[in-house]
Amino acid sequence: MPRLKRLFVEGQPLHVIQRGVDRQAVFFADEDRKLYCQWLAEAASACGTIVHAWVLMTNHVHLLVTPCTPDSLPGTMQMLGRRYVRYINFMSGRTGPLWEGRYRSAPVDSEDYFLACCRYIELNPVRARMVAHPDDYRWSSYRAHAHGAADPLTCTHEHYEALGADAAARQAGYRELFRHELDEDFLSALRRATHGGWALGGERFLKQIEIVAQRRAAPLPRGRKAREEEMGSG
Repeated sequence: MPRLKRLFVEGQPLHVIQRGVDRQAVFFADEDRKLYCQWLAEAASACGTIVHAWVLMTNHVHLLVTPCTPDSLPGTMQMLGRRYVRYINFMSGRTGPLWEGRYRSAPVDSEDYFLACCRYIELNPVRARMVAHPDDYRWSSYRAHAHGAADPLTCTHEHYEALGADAAARQAGYRELFRHELDEDFLSALRRATHGGWALGGERFLKQIEIVAQRRAAPLPRGRKAREEEMGSG
């Protein structure tokens, strides 16, 4: 069965995840992470991809981005991937692929889920029990959002800007969000959408995505596909 084309809608944020082959490590030292961030910023700028949130885990990365064109994100990931894989292979004396196939992505309804998706991304080290609080983890966009730390990679989004009238108010409002746990239904829905290549949002949002993208934005209900195929088999 051919793979569905990726969902893209101009100006719509995407949650992106990319894992190492067999979930093996892709970062081995802080220098690796520094170069990855630098090269991601350069590739994103060159290809027209805006990075809103990010985290570098040991064997995978999460991004929340807005591609400006259908080719922006593929171009960014290809440019970054070629450069970073060459570097890791040279430094470690290895050969072959570093990443597990294609990156996975899902359009996110920014009205309802943008800030929740930021929190999901930046809380990854906490869920992995690497740190007690996202403030304790250096390799994410949390410090930029919560404290205004210098970060050439992170670009704020209108929903972040709406948290306050000035930078201090926005940072305080963002920190306040982390006093509350993320809803488990949201976590499951985001993971399901990202790994399946679907969109995350309500019915109206999904229909808008389908009209623009000219493909389904969500899986068919269980049993429906089999019934449709059976009805059409005659």
